[in-house]
Amino acid sequence: MNTTLRSKKIAAFIIILFAGAIGFALYSFLIIPSGNSVTEKQSSTVTKNPSPSQLPANSFDSSAFSLTEPSSIWVVVNKKRPLTPQNYVPADLVTPDLAKRSNITGDEQQIRSGTAAELQRMFDAAKAEGINLNIQSGYRSYNFQSNLYGRYVREQGQATADTQSARPGHSEHQTGLAVDIGGTTNPSCNIAECFKDTVEGKWAAANAYKYGFIIRYPSNKTSITGYTYEPWHLRYVGTELAREMHDKNTETLEEFFKLPAAPDYN
Repeated sequence: MNTTLRSKKIAAFIIILFAGAIGFALYSFLIIPSGNSVTEKQSSTVTKNPSPSQLPANSFDSSAFSLTEPSSIWVVVNKKRPLTPQNYVPADLVTPDLAKRSNITGDEQQIRSGTAAELQRMFDAAKAEGINLNIQSGYRSYNFQSNLYGRYVREQGQATADTQSARPGHSEHQTGLAVDIGGTTNPSCNIAECFKDTVEGKWAAANAYKYGFIIRYPSNKTSITGYTYEPWHLRYVGTELAREMHDKNTETLEEFFKLPAAPDYN
């Protein structure tokens, strides 16, 4: 083979090698990811975790429990929302081993089991701080409430009675989720507005939500709840809802769930 032909073959071989190297470099740059980088094709199929700022600001589920089922811990009972059936009796009533007023009736000693467990926790926490709470009234049957309401009407007239006592079938006490609490420092303020000024009343107002309770009939909300201020009347709604209402500074169930106000029975 002459020298000229050999030189041409060598030159062609070098060109092929050079072209191959350039091609491989281009392939690596466009196709093969480097380190943690992601190619355009790959990025279209990658799902990124949302940053904290992209997450929902509030994950509270306001439809988690029924507002109408009498056994629901979120049931809303007021002058426009009677229990159905009106003679409803909770299936899980218990008598908690907690301090009670001396002349409490058998019915009123009872509350629902879940309510009792959280009430026990709350009473224990208060006691650890030197505060002694007691049960003034718990569950009330339809017949019990009928007699109680009738007495209020006889003594005060129906208009006044309706601001202080529920008609039978409209009482939260009948759900087994409500409890009237009292204290020992000033017994004369038990079941009275001045309970708010006692050490027990102040402690309950500041801490009840931690155990799933709300003050159901707060001050200056008669136009919504239909009842005058009752700082002693606690309603169990569960810790999730109680904390949500506390954090949002929303005092009534009607306001929180955007339900019609219930100032009267009409």
